[in-house]
Amino acid sequence: MVIRQALVPMVSFYIVIMAVLAAGVRMSRRAPGQPSQPGAVDRQRDEDAARPRPLVEPGPGWRLLITHYAITAIGGYLLLMAIVLIYYFGVARVGGNFIESAFTGCAMLVGLTVPLFAAASWLAERNGWRF
Repeated sequence: MVIRQALVPMVSFYIVIMAVLAAGVRMSRRAPGQPSQPGAVDRQRDEDAARPRPLVEPGPGWRLLITHYAITAIGGYLLLMAIVLIYYFGVARVGGNFIESAFTGCAMLVGLTVPLFAAASWLAERNGWRF
């Protein structure tokens, strides 16, 4: 009874989440597509050679880091809340204020990690640490 009510939905959701993460990793590691026309490669190479290049290539900075972290934190929070809601309504209806506590507690954890991550990033950049 417990296996059917709790274990099967949790394993199913775990498999779905791992499949989505695997697809994301595969998409981030794939090589850019090749042009379909034979002469397109030469034409693109000529256009790239004629374009002026900057003296200093802009690297990833604080703005990019903050944007990336904000998108990751908000996306992770929304995914976690979707899992909590699916588990609550699909598997186990817990009494009390479970949903409210889940939303506020997870938001508090995300809020606590933002300044800690910013401080750790600042220290790493200041001291030249590479991870």
